[in-house]
Amino acid sequence: MQYTAKTNDFFKNVFDVVRLIPKGRVTSYGAIAKYLGTGGSSRMVGWAMNASHGVKPKVPAHRVVNRNGMLSGKAHFETPTKMEELLLKEKIIVKNETVLDFEKLFWDPAEEIGL
Repeated sequence: MQYTAKTNDFFKNVFDVVRLIPKGRVTSYGAIAKYLGTGGSSRMVGWAMNASHGVKPKVPAHRVVNRNGMLSGKAHFETPTKMEELLLKEKIIVKNETVLDFEKLFWDPAEEIGL
């Protein structure tokens, strides 16, 4: 994928939203895309998360999972278990690569930040 100024603006917007996710909570790629007014761009949110490692200020990409609570982005961390380890540090339990109590822990930017 070739990054453009427009892509970089989108990534920055994604990073800004992800930085607002409180510790101990998770959200989905789709919820972020919908909040940003680009409901069909969940995959682009995923690309932003893949590009977020090393960005300053830090982006807690481990708090973004798929719509079912699965750690679909785990392959893009330093090790295959790093995403789960980071979630566990925040008292988020993962079983079979899926966040337990996903619905309870789900942070919806549209509700939490407002539109």
